[in-house]
Order: sequence, then structure tokens, then C-alpha cells
Amino acid sequence: MKEQHLILGIGELLWDLLPEGPRLGGAPANFAVMAGRLGSHAAILSRIGRDEFGRNAVALLDPLPADTGFLQIDPAHETGRVTVTFENGQPSYTIHEPAAWDSLELTGEWIQLAERADVLSFGSLAQRSLESRQTIQTLAAQAPATCIRVFDVNLRPPFYSGEVIQESLELATVVKMNDAELPVVLDLLGLDMLMAEPRGGVPGGDLAEPSIPSASPQQTPLRLGAGRLLTEFPMLTMVAVTCGGRGSLLVTRDGWHEHPGVPVKVADTVGAGDAFTAALVHYMLQGANLATLNEAGNRWGGWVASQCGAMPPLREDVRAGIAATIER
Repeated sequence: MKEQHLILGIGELLWDLLPEGPRLGGAPANFAVMAGRLGSHAAILSRIGRDEFGRNAVALLDPLPADTGFLQIDPAHETGRVTVTFENGQPSYTIHEPAAWDSLELTGEWIQLAERADVLSFGSLAQRSLESRQTIQTLAAQAPATCIRVFDVNLRPPFYSGEVIQESLELATVVKMNDAELPVVLDLLGLDMLMAEPRGGVPGGDLAEPSIPSASPQQTPLRLGAGRLLTEFPMLTMVAVTCGGRGSLLVTRDGWHEHPGVPVKVADTVGAGDAFTAALVHYMLQGANLATLNEAGNRWGGWVASQCGAMPPLREDVRAGIAATIER
């Protein structure tokens, strides 16, 4: 039997306090659950409090395919909580602090995991405290050269800075953000959005299907902005930009590919971007081309958006059906 890939989601594990009640979330946890559902050994590296929210988090995650055996327990701080409100289906967040995940401890056990990871995903939010920031960046630096290191930008005011963005991009091989975040990231870095674009005059370069159309006018600035990041950060191999219901854009040094999105009836969008990221890296590990990567991200992101919550129940027939659609 083929050995499973080891995928690590590092950062915040928290409860979203929604109008209908609390729901477990946090980008690294959402990402890890979906990565596990797609067949990898996915572990959550986070920290919870010695409280009811912490106990409930473990109880909820235990039946899901995400390894909770490496969670840290904080005796002094509470499990993270975020108050979520919605306007026109889009979430806004009040992130309470301090939280247990602000005190991520660099342990030998975590370092050993990072040293053999196939994928390591981390964000900007969990780096709001110096201690967690140092732990996350050290783990990313310890990962092997073959590891896909994903910087999942999640700009939650006021918990981000140009310094954190810069340091994270210097460690990453893939960066994922949404279309609203890209110009903010470029501005924080003092970069001109339109100065550079990657090589490859056709979408996806040599990797794309020949029938894929040229980029739409609204995507062109995003493509140029992504190219600017690839020019500035030599470790980066891919910039992924999600555009909500309008799909996504993948840009590499050899080309780019635009996906129009998958029409779904949206229940809520919490966790959809994390599912996109998990599907993206799952198919990257298989050596898939840009068109397949984009299809996988949009299919799984769309499915999560069509469900309530970031970790909705997933029937085997649904999983197999989506996988078959992507393979086609």
C-alpha cells in the first residue's frame, strides 16, 4: 500500500460563534480535515485551552480524518473564539484575544513532523503574536526542500503587517489569497501591481489544455500582480488567487490558468477557501496540470460553500463523484 503524504496545518484552531451557535473552525483545521478526506495523513498543529471549548474541539475532530494527537494544551489561555456575522452571505469576524493559539510552542515533536512533511500550510492570522510567529516560521524553515510550503494569506484587521507578509513569502513555495487581498499585499510590500508578469503567452503555458480561453479583462491585473510576487520572491513557484463565485486564477513562472468557478447555491462561504487549498495541494502532489488544479480547487471549494460550516459531513458517494468529475 502506498504511504500517505504527510500534510500539516499550522496555526489557529478556534470556534466560530455564529448566529445559530458555535461551530469549530480555523483555517489550518479546515484545511487539514479536507486534506485528510482526500486521502493524506493530515495533522493539526495548534493549541487549545484547558476548557470546555477545547474538549469539545477534540471530541468533534476525533471522528474526522485529521490527526489531533499533536495539539498542545495551554493551562493559562482559553481556546480561540471568533464572533462571525454575515452580510449578503459574506462573513465578517471579531477575533477575540489572547487565545491559546497565540502561544504555539516550538517542540521537538513538531520539528520532527516538519522535517518529514510533504505539505505545510500556514497563514498570517496565527502570526499575530511573536511567540506563534517564531514557531510557525521556524517550522516552515525546517521543512525539506521538496515540501510544498503554502502561505495562506488571511488578512483579518488589525492582525497583519507588511513584515509578516514579507517573511512568510520568503519561506513559501505557494501563496494563496483572494482577489481583494492581492492588491493589499502588494501595497504592504511596496510593490507595483502592473510591473511584471510571468512568462507564457497562453493560459497555463505548456501545462494547460489548448481550448482554454484567454484571460478576462478583470483577471488581467490579478495576473500581473501575481507575476510581480513571483518576480520578487524566488522561492515562490505558484500564486493562487481565489475570486469567490467567479472562480480562481493560478499563476506560475511558466504560465497561468483561469477557472470560471462552479455554480452552487451558497449556504455560507466559511471554509471554502481552505477546501480550495487542500484540493490544490492534493493534486499538486500528483503532478497535475494547472487546469486540473484549478478544477479541483473550485469543485471542493464550491462544495463546502454549498454546505453549512467549514467541516460539513461528507458522504462517500459525494466524495467519489467530485473526484471523478475532477479526473474527467
